[in-house]
Amino acid sequence: MESEKKSSAVSDVGAWAMNVFSSVGLIMANKQLMSAHGYAFSFATTLTGFHFTVTAMVGLVSNATGYSVSKHVPIWELLWFSIVANMSITGMNLSLMLNSVGFYQISKLSMIPVVCVMEWILHNKRYSKEVKLAVVVVVIGVGVCTVTDVKVNLKGFMCAAVAVLSTSLQQISIGSLQKKYSIGSFELLSKTAPIQAISLIVLGPILDYYLNGKFIFKYKMSLGATMFILLSCLLAVFCNVSQYLCIGRFSAVSFQVLGHMKTVCVLTLGWLLFDSELTFKNIMGMALAVIGMVIYSWAVELEKQSFAKVSHHAKNSLTEEEIRLLKGDLGTAPVKDIELGQSKA
Repeated sequence: MESEKKSSAVSDVGAWAMNVFSSVGLIMANKQLMSAHGYAFSFATTLTGFHFTVTAMVGLVSNATGYSVSKHVPIWELLWFSIVANMSITGMNLSLMLNSVGFYQISKLSMIPVVCVMEWILHNKRYSKEVKLAVVVVVIGVGVCTVTDVKVNLKGFMCAAVAVLSTSLQQISIGSLQKKYSIGSFELLSKTAPIQAISLIVLGPILDYYLNGKFIFKYKMSLGATMFILLSCLLAVFCNVSQYLCIGRFSAVSFQVLGHMKTVCVLTLGWLLFDSELTFKNIMGMALAVIGMVIYSWAVELEKQSFAKVSHHAKNSLTEEEIRLLKGDLGTAPVKDIELGQSKA
């Protein structure tokens, strides 16, 4: 039992580590690929289509070689999920284009309370005071170190609202679908990735043209750009797999809260590798965010222990009740009413 707990803890840490490292690596690679000082490949939506194409190919190879087992999930569920996921990607890109960076960061931070409210509405999930406190601390900390100028317009606000709602719903749905159909994280990803890949490859160039006025077929591809696109796709596979793993193991809220560790890492690496400015305000915000994450981890562990105690007490009470019923009624009950098979059910 103790070895199983240790093994589970190691797997949890591994999933988080893979998500953090792959996400930060993906951001750094995309920064070099898409920035004007790099290769100026400004086709974010189409690039995401490439990501899901490679992810889908990995899934097909995995299924063909028997590494993963394909389970049935209704096609309408997969289509609905893919539409929501694509709305999230499109909404985020439009929000970044139409709003200031400050408001874009605020909209990303709002996902944590939105996920909490949606899980309460959809699954009647409630949170302890400690968890709520931790969420507030993380949001304030990340807000302090990332939010600068805040400018918003009606069109940008609508795109941000769609992005936040669809991203929150997508992340909740990942965990719900895994539980509903008893399907693993990689198996679910391998089913949704082909649908997202096809739709984003078709619609991506159109959306990218609307976003930056450039058509991808006119882009002059170089060897360096090709290598960074391949690197971006490889990192995206690990990022996508680890996202599904983390949400399946924990929750959408935990993924959002601890996911802000990536923001802290990106700011630090930006300072180390790209000579980005790191002010006292940034450092204080990052420190506050890390404190919030530590409080959140402690609060979640506290909830788990409390739930385990309640479950253990309920189990013991139920066993005692069954014993009393058996002792009291065994002598008077007719033999035909005693069915040992049902008593165990």
